[in-house]
Amino acid sequence: MAASGTETAQQQTDEIEALSSIYGDDWCVLDEDEKIYCIKISDCLDQPKWTLCLQVILPPGYPTAEPPIYQLKQNLGESILYLWVEKIREVLIEKAQSSDPEPDIKKTSEEVNEDDGDDFLLDCQPVQEDSIKMLSYIPSESQEDEELPPIHHGSPITDRRSTFQAHLAPVVTPRQVKRVLEKLYENKKIASATHNIYAYRIYCEDKQTFLQDCEDDGETAAGGRLLHLMQILNVHNVLVVVSRWYGGILLGPDRFKHINNCARNVLVEYNYVHSGEESSKQAGKSKKMRKDNKKRT
Repeated sequence: MAASGTETAQQQTDEIEALSSIYGDDWCVLDEDEKIYCIKISDCLDQPKWTLCLQVILPPGYPTAEPPIYQLKQNLGESILYLWVEKIREVLIEKAQSSDPEPDIKKTSEEVNEDDGDDFLLDCQPVQEDSIKMLSYIPSESQEDEELPPIHHGSPITDRRSTFQAHLAPVVTPRQVKRVLEKLYENKKIASATHNIYAYRIYCEDKQTFLQDCEDDGETAAGGRLLHLMQILNVHNVLVVVSRWYGGILLGPDRFKHINNCARNVLVEYNYVHSGEESSKQAGKSKKMRKDNKKRT
């Protein structure tokens, strides 16, 4: 069944929001009404040698019936802009390294405000049973044989008194998803959040398909947008929960941007997806290691 115009427009909106979170300042809106966008792609983030701008126009039928207007050709029905950008980035990295026999690898780190994070990473304490929200369709049988995965917490983002924080856990079964959600809701701070949006993707090797689902928790369409981000990033065997504490001021569409940014940041931090800078550094290190090995032999 062909997607309706409303469904197609929503898919475009979800992809644009996801790409904006992924590429940040490198994503530029040239004409919102005509759906014209530009993505700056470079071989590294620190003093790039090669930079290109990928300009795309999204026709009304994209992604279900029409491809983006650009020279590349891809199958219809898929979200492919992210794949285009990363493929071009690979070419630029190879070109930069081929012209520089000894790439200068600089160590960089992202500064994190530890004080902000500590306000929300509280010790888990029990709460009343009726405060626990969980996957209703998973049977509540004994789960003693199901291991509780490690749970990681991202750095909070605060905007106009609303605070967003992502939580991440590796999962390979729906029961693990349920156990992680139960554990998170034992934390009074998380349980008191206005919304706890989540999405998960589990790859089933035997069927070569994905088991995936999402939950808005009262923030309409937020779960679907979070899942769409995870699909574009092609992450699997992971659950991401984004807690939002509402501060009394409406944020409009910015709330979806913060939810996606929180999710992407924690996925990058725990190596489910690599940033462009990390990819270029890793490629440079690999080339340097090959050169060192040749010198020793």
